[in-house]
Amino acid sequence: MAEQTTLDSLLEMGFDRNRAEKAVAHTGNQGIERAMDWLMEHEGDPDIDEPYVPPVGNVLGGTGGSDPQQPSPAAQTAAEGTDPATDGSDQMIHDGDTKRPMTEEEKREQIKRLEELMRVKQEERRERERAEEVDREKQRRRQGQELLQVKQKLQEDEMKKMVDLRQREKNDDKMAKQRVRDKIARDREERALKFGGGSSSTALTSPSAEGPPSSPPSQGPPPAKKDYNECRIQVRMLDGSALTSVFKAQEPLAAVRVYVQMNGNAPEGQDFTLLSPYPRRVYTELDMEKPLQELGLVPSAVLVVAKK
Repeated sequence: MAEQTTLDSLLEMGFDRNRAEKAVAHTGNQGIERAMDWLMEHEGDPDIDEPYVPPVGNVLGGTGGSDPQQPSPAAQTAAEGTDPATDGSDQMIHDGDTKRPMTEEEKREQIKRLEELMRVKQEERRERERAEEVDREKQRRRQGQELLQVKQKLQEDEMKKMVDLRQREKNDDKMAKQRVRDKIARDREERALKFGGGSSSTALTSPSAEGPPSSPPSQGPPPAKKDYNECRIQVRMLDGSALTSVFKAQEPLAAVRVYVQMNGNAPEGQDFTLLSPYPRRVYTELDMEKPLQELGLVPSAVLVVAKK
C-alpha cells in the first residue's frame, strides 16, 4: 500500500504526523518526493498544523499505526502471485518478476537519500528567497534614490524661483529710485537755467523774484494775482538744521521726501514723515502722491521732519 509506506517514510524522516498526512492527501499519493515538495512549499501556511480530517474510507496510517516488521497487504498479494493494487510502492523492490519488501538497510538508505534530497531542496529554496530579498532591497533603494532626486529637484526649482523673484524686485526698486534721481536732476537743471545758470542752492538762498520786494519799483495799480508754477520749500531736520529748495507746483510731495532722503543728514534707512507746523498737519502716504499746489504749499512753505 503505497499511501501507507509514503506516510511511514515521512514519519521516519521526522515530519509531524498531521503534516505528513496532509502532504500525502494533497499530492494524491504520487510518491515521497511530491509529498516532500508539498511540505516545503506549504511550511509557512497558517493552517499547516490544523488537525487533518481524512475523507471517509481513507484513513491514512490505519487505526493503530503500522508495524514496520509486518508485511504490507501489497507485499502479501505479491507473495501470493497476484498483482498489487498499486505497483511502484515506496517500500517494495523489484526482484526479477516479483516484488519483495525493502530490508531495514534499504529503508535507511532510502530515507538517507530522501533526507539529502530534502536538504538540497531546502537550500535551493533559501537561496531563492535570499535572491528575492536582495532584489526587493535593490528595488527599495532605487525607489528611495529616485524619490530623493525628485525632492532635490523640486527644492532647487523653488529656490531658483525665489532668487529670480528677489532679483527682479531688487532691479525694479533700483530702477524706480534711478527714475526719481533723474527727475530731480532734470528739475535742478531747469531751475539753474531759469535762474541764470547758478546752482539750485544758491538760487534758493539768494533773493529772487519770488519774494515780495522791499519797496515797489513804481507807483501804479496793484498787481494782479500771480499764478505760481513753483514753490519754495524749507524743511527743518531732526537735528535743527534746515534744507531749502524750489520745486514745481505740480510735483508730488514725494519729491520733497526723496530730496530730504538724498540731501539730509538722517541715518540711512530711518523712516520719517513730513508735517506742517501751522496749522499742524501730518501728511500720510496718500498725501505723498498729491501735487504741492493741491496741498496748499505754493508759493512757499515750511515742513518739519518727524519720526514715524
